[in-house]
Amino acid sequence: MKLRLPGRRPAETTPDPATDLTAQQLTAVGKGRPTPKRSEAQGRRQGPPPPPPTTRKEAYKRMREQQAANRGSAREAAARGDDSALPARDRGPEKRLVRDVVDSRRNAGSLFLVVAALVLVGYFIPNTAVQSYTVYLWFAFFLVIIGDSIVLGRRIKKVVGERFPDARTKGLVWYGISRATMVRRWRFPKPQVGLGAEV
Repeated sequence: MKLRLPGRRPAETTPDPATDLTAQQLTAVGKGRPTPKRSEAQGRRQGPPPPPPTTRKEAYKRMREQQAANRGSAREAAARGDDSALPARDRGPEKRLVRDVVDSRRNAGSLFLVVAALVLVGYFIPNTAVQSYTVYLWFAFFLVIIGDSIVLGRRIKKVVGERFPDARTKGLVWYGISRATMVRRWRFPKPQVGLGAEV
């Protein structure tokens, strides 16, 4: 036991790092090592950078490869329906909803190319009866497309009106009908819902 003499202050003791809270905080916060340079950090993350091109031809080749990679990634994003990669005519949640409505049903317009090919073949057959039936088939198919487009337009107006009450449906209906006339596998952006899906 130490005696305290009158008129003297107690000797200052060095704080124990094990019990001093400030020292513990500094130890926890500090990294204990210098901050690496940016080039060193990038080298550890991505490997050594490629050597600079030695000729103009090589530089042009690298630029074309990079542009091709960027175009490929942008096209993949657009095919998935990513708004940031889509053209202006396909952007927006309303357009995405219309695409889902169209892609979830079987549309008569998607058979347009098939019927048009049959009509073309039948028209060149040197038989008056076949040519007459071909014309009737062509007109009948157009009536079917018109009827199916009317049904599709009403469906689009109903669904969009429920989800987006303030949206204008006039341009959206034509957008959906135009998409419905394309073969499903050729549609772009690609369908994100299956046939018969609930939208």
